[in-house]
Amino acid sequence: MPVRTAGATVLTCALTAALALTGCTAAQRPPAAPPAAAPAKPPPLARPEVAGRAPAVALAGPEAAGRAPARAPAGAPARIPGIGPRTQARIPSATRQVLVVRGEKADGNVATAVLYDRDPAGRWHRAAGPWTGHNALDGWTDDHVAGDLRSPTGVFRLGDAGGRLPDPGSRLPYDQDDEFAVSGTGFLGEDLEGSFDYVVAIDYNRVSGTTPLDKERPLGPEKGGGVWIHVDHGGPTQACVSLPRENMEALLRALDPAREPVVVMGPAPVIAG
Repeated sequence: MPVRTAGATVLTCALTAALALTGCTAAQRPPAAPPAAAPAKPPPLARPEVAGRAPAVALAGPEAAGRAPARAPAGAPARIPGIGPRTQARIPSATRQVLVVRGEKADGNVATAVLYDRDPAGRWHRAAGPWTGHNALDGWTDDHVAGDLRSPTGVFRLGDAGGRLPDPGSRLPYDQDDEFAVSGTGFLGEDLEGSFDYVVAIDYNRVSGTTPLDKERPLGPEKGGGVWIHVDHGGPTQACVSLPRENMEALLRALDPAREPVVVMGPAPVIAG
């Protein structure tokens, strides 16, 4: 991707030598049980289970009018494994790529990430992972505020990337900038250098379509910001998600803006709702 100019910005996720980074990933749940064998006639289109909101995603059926429904391989679920109906309903209907970052418990800071793709029949398939990394020191929250040392729970767009190192082959707009450099030590005394070599901005309290370095906060500075997926430094973060370097490189190459990717992130009991 062309390198995007960052402008005069500061690292919102960066820390001083006395502070530590943040990160968020999800613990892998076993795949859902395989669906029953298909009947002779194709089943009707599945509808999202939505409570009090407009339909968010078609879970089955062809993506183009006039095209016969594709037959999914045996075992492919119509709902992302471990994702409940309320969470699935928040995924945009046009989204065909979802990174699930799941922690085992609300106050945990180790998480597992799995990337899923949706086929033309509306079935979800694991495309990559599981990858084990970290989220914030004190776990997760559905009401994130600056400095609470918790990662925000929810469904967020993934549309912008960057890092200190050159673009490794990202399909997302990629901003290479020396401002991604970071130093200091983390919560466990680990070295933070290189943590922002590769980042993907999570669209929590930020303006989409800008460099991850952009510090505009539409919800106000008190709601925090600069929540990224970045290179794991071996310990918990302040609010971000972190993944091992080789997994970050793979994620950057895999995320496709044409598939309108999002991240679903939070503790397993919450995102299973």
